[in-house]
Amino acid sequence: MTGATDTARILDGRALAREVRERVRATAEARRADGAPVRLDAVIVEGDPASGIYARNQRRTCEEVGIEYRLHALPSHAGFEDIAGRILLLNADPKVRAVMLHLPLPDGLETERIQSLIAVEKDVEGVNPANIGNVVYGRRSLVPCTALAVMELIEAARVELRGATCAVVGASNIVGKPIAVLLMRADATVISMNRWTRDLPEFTRRADVIVAAAGVPGLITAGMVRPGAVVIDVGVNRVTNPDGSERTVGDVDFDAVRRVAGAISPVPGGVGPMTVAMLLRNTVAAQA
Repeated sequence: MTGATDTARILDGRALAREVRERVRATAEARRADGAPVRLDAVIVEGDPASGIYARNQRRTCEEVGIEYRLHALPSHAGFEDIAGRILLLNADPKVRAVMLHLPLPDGLETERIQSLIAVEKDVEGVNPANIGNVVYGRRSLVPCTALAVMELIEAARVELRGATCAVVGASNIVGKPIAVLLMRADATVISMNRWTRDLPEFTRRADVIVAAAGVPGLITAGMVRPGAVVIDVGVNRVTNPDGSERTVGDVDFDAVRRVAGAISPVPGGVGPMTVAMLLRNTVAAQA
């Protein structure tokens, strides 16, 4: 995309998520009518209030689209054997087709070690390293939900990715790296960076698409953006206002960048709602 705009088109993740949910609902209703209801089994270790709230919201979201939600709650003192044992039982149950693990886990437990136990075909969050590998090799797999959300938002911006230059700022295992690979698979030229990249603006100004996923509030400024570029903000950061209140912001200086970019996703209301929608879509896909 080229050419500056007075204000960028806002990529409304909430509206796009509603469209995905409607498609999920239709599929779930059809499966239920055929006697094969869609179900999501989630494992949680009690004790973290935020995780508990997320699980309750997730139950409500699943019920709204016709997905049966079963939460397997373990006590706060649960250890590796307890969590691993529950996951392995779910792996072995033929009635269970979709499994996820709520975070955080208690201190001292290796999150990636436990996530790697989730059966590849049931791993609806796409966090098993084998699924990450399948993304690289272009095999059928359940892709990490945030990476899928980013790709959906780029598609909504109507970008021709073949031959486009894409800058991905952030290289985490389940966000930045999978996004970079998915963009490569779309025949884009991908520049993978992080917050420590020297001369970061020099690279981002070349890009037709910028994906900001470094976890640094306001990292991407207007001077780092090529006029007309598409900017996808994955960051979720809590910052304190001068009056002491808090607010959620992304990795992009939204108010400034929207005057330069061609299209931009907001925080909140962009990648976040779409990530939830992609989990629902993956849950349906895992039933196949």
